[in-house]
Amino acid sequence: MKKIILIFLVMMLTWGKSFSQGLDSLTIDYSNPKKYILASYEVTGTNFLDQNIIKSLTGLVAGEEILIPGEDISKAIRNLWKQGLFSDVSVFINKIDGDKVHLEIRIQEKPKLSTFEFSGKNMKKGTIEDYNKKLDILKGKPVTEALKLNVKNTIGDVLQEKKYLYPTITITEKKDSTLPNSAILMVNVDPGYKIKVGEIDFVGVEEGDPRKIRKAMKNTKAATSVKFFKPEDKEVLTDKTKRRNFLYTLANLNFSSVRDFLSDRVRLSFFKSSKFNEENYEKDKRALIDYYNSIGHRDAKITFDTVYLASKSAMNVQIVVDEGKKYYFRNIEFKGNSKYESAYLQKILGIKKGDVYNSELLQKKLNLDPNGTDVSTLYYDDGYLFFTVNPTETAVVGDSIDLEIRINEGPQATIDKVIIEGNDKTNDHVIRRELRTVPGNKFSRTDLIRSQREIANLGFFDAEKIEVNPIPHPETGTVDIQYKVVEKSADQVELSAGWGGSEGLIGTLGLSFNNFSVKNIFKKGSWSPLPTGDGQKLSIRAQSNGKRYQSYNFSFTEPWLGGRKPNAFSISAFSSRFQTLDANRDVSGKQITNGFSIGLGTRLKKPDDYFIVQSSLNFQNYNLKNFQQFLASNGESISDGNFNNLNLKIVFARNSIDQPIFPTSGANVELIGQFTPPYSLIKKKDNYNDLSPNEKYRWIEYHKWRLNVEWYQSLGKKFVLRTAAKFGFLGKYNDKVGTSPFERFEVGGNGLPGNITLFGQDIIAHRGYNVYSPNGGASIFNKFTLEVRYPFSLNPQASVWGLAFFEAGNAWNSFKDYNPFKLNRSVGIGIRAMLPMFGLLGVDYGVRFDNNPGSLITKSNGFFDYIGKNGEFTIILGFEPE
Repeated sequence: MKKIILIFLVMMLTWGKSFSQGLDSLTIDYSNPKKYILASYEVTGTNFLDQNIIKSLTGLVAGEEILIPGEDISKAIRNLWKQGLFSDVSVFINKIDGDKVHLEIRIQEKPKLSTFEFSGKNMKKGTIEDYNKKLDILKGKPVTEALKLNVKNTIGDVLQEKKYLYPTITITEKKDSTLPNSAILMVNVDPGYKIKVGEIDFVGVEEGDPRKIRKAMKNTKAATSVKFFKPEDKEVLTDKTKRRNFLYTLANLNFSSVRDFLSDRVRLSFFKSSKFNEENYEKDKRALIDYYNSIGHRDAKITFDTVYLASKSAMNVQIVVDEGKKYYFRNIEFKGNSKYESAYLQKILGIKKGDVYNSELLQKKLNLDPNGTDVSTLYYDDGYLFFTVNPTETAVVGDSIDLEIRINEGPQATIDKVIIEGNDKTNDHVIRRELRTVPGNKFSRTDLIRSQREIANLGFFDAEKIEVNPIPHPETGTVDIQYKVVEKSADQVELSAGWGGSEGLIGTLGLSFNNFSVKNIFKKGSWSPLPTGDGQKLSIRAQSNGKRYQSYNFSFTEPWLGGRKPNAFSISAFSSRFQTLDANRDVSGKQITNGFSIGLGTRLKKPDDYFIVQSSLNFQNYNLKNFQQFLASNGESISDGNFNNLNLKIVFARNSIDQPIFPTSGANVELIGQFTPPYSLIKKKDNYNDLSPNEKYRWIEYHKWRLNVEWYQSLGKKFVLRTAAKFGFLGKYNDKVGTSPFERFEVGGNGLPGNITLFGQDIIAHRGYNVYSPNGGASIFNKFTLEVRYPFSLNPQASVWGLAFFEAGNAWNSFKDYNPFKLNRSVGIGIRAMLPMFGLLGVDYGVRFDNNPGSLITKSNGFFDYIGKNGEFTIILGFEPE
């Protein structure tokens, strides 16, 4: 069967139409086009693309009338070419049947990108990995000019981050013989010179503080110098710039023109199309104007700025500022307020007549001051969700400005629904009981912030991803509150095992379930792998160090006993055995400790609901056999006997830290009192001096006090300052009995028990020092800590931060020896990692400044020798050292 072939060749500039045919009996008259009905058409030559999509792109519709030759088929070809997906497009006439025509659209697809091959200057493995990481998403796409331009821009972005601002990038294409219809892009990269900002010149500065101007321009830092010139120096500086650089002529162009002029040759961070750098520069300029506005220069503006190449590897920046006149507040009047009197709002505003005009301060005192001392918060906390405030300048007289603060109070909003999303494991009631936003209550911004904090402090969710979204309904005067949370692992597993030869089994098995559910233990389907969701805490731990040490611990906490009020109930029990070994590895002495504790705590409403009070009844029994660790008040060693410690512990605390793992604000203050009955005062004896330690201390008596203070303050976006102070005192009821040999303070060292039993003494770490408290433990101690922390990652799967610290502390036996100014000092650095499955891990290295027990070091053979002789590593496992 003979076929009529009609080929349309479309030129890139003219989109001309030409046809060739292979049918001798039919001649197409180009001067006399003929109309046909498009009976059918097919697409051939496709390998990867969908034929139906290609048909839709042509715009041709079967059954419609078309003109051959004519615009319909030319337009179809143009539509396909515009996609950039084809290397050839041809149209053939398969058959003409009367006034009906059958067409074939034959295409050739452009090859797919299979991979990249990189070459060029300084092409290292890491650089290639950076390129591939960014470009991997392009693989498998058709190789078009747009794709090649995308590759160039992406590589340019990678180089720009490394300060190579004008690279040369060439791309060639070759066929990939291993894959059908595929191509490899050969990319040659010459990064050019690494560019840095050399000098920054600020012109027109008279009243601006240079230090604060540099701070405002924090994203544009000079490598060599920053200079400040007064307005009269403008012409001199301009002449200097003109002499120094041929690019000065570009300074008279606008910013867009400069960027266009340099786009082919120079990739300056300020001209580059990358949004990140361009936005940063614009942000810096806005921050500069904001700074001037904050010191009264309301009309300040940048009249001119330019960037020019000072050398192949440096560029200079010049910014000309018109500071304008300095203004002051004059008359401030409130309009539209009915809820609060103007005098009270004026007091909240805190701006007086004659104060320097400060638009930043004005907005801060009107809208959402982080400290909550602003006009908006005053209204928001009383339910006025639809409140708006608009400061308007009503008069400018000389250097004085009159303001009218226009208030639209709107109606009070009532909370309708509280929506919780994202809690896949934790039950709704565990979250709801922590919320301050309750349906039926008036809307309160402070309650929203507090609720977010309480959710974070549960420890079950990623604190960085908690969202609080008010959804207002003005038509009904209500608001829905939506909380979005992301669950994180809260449970911890501690597992280690080994064989210590003559020591026997060495290992630890610890399980901590921090979101446990007792009521679901017997519920079918709730074990996945454990019953969770009710916020209860269950901990089981067993530890063995062979013959030397074994311990077993169990604890359970229900934070909301009864489910109605935050009454925390806890119960715990423990048993430990510590043994000393002789030279033959036989047991020579031992201490066996058994005990239990039962506690109840509640959250107070006054002075505020950050306060809590907890009480617990505790009992420990110490059974010693030839174990010389404790000293009586007269210095006599206590090595044998059975001793009982029954005490009541009361904790009064206020905790306002914002999150438990890496706090950035707030404080935690604890006052702890621990008391035994005063047995010697109840049942008096006259012969205490004649009693053996076993008889005198069979029932231990003491009163013990601890004060712990922690305070966190954010230092900008990343750094956090932590300050802490700790004080401890162990008192006695009867001078004849003396101070208890138990419950003393062991101060110094890394805070880990080591060769000291876990029970019978408080262990107070002091990084950089060995244990320096008096033999047998101290009855008084002080410790002060100053830390600066920096987070490397706050990912809930592994939160990591570094720290630098200064610590000072000491321990004494009595107030007679007490000297709060005689302290052992140390400095050091450390790192922490919070892993959900293992808890807190870390290492500190501390350098002490004083010899034990406190004499000043006066001799050193050099700094490194000093550090080597006076440094101590501190290993942190499972808890922060006190």
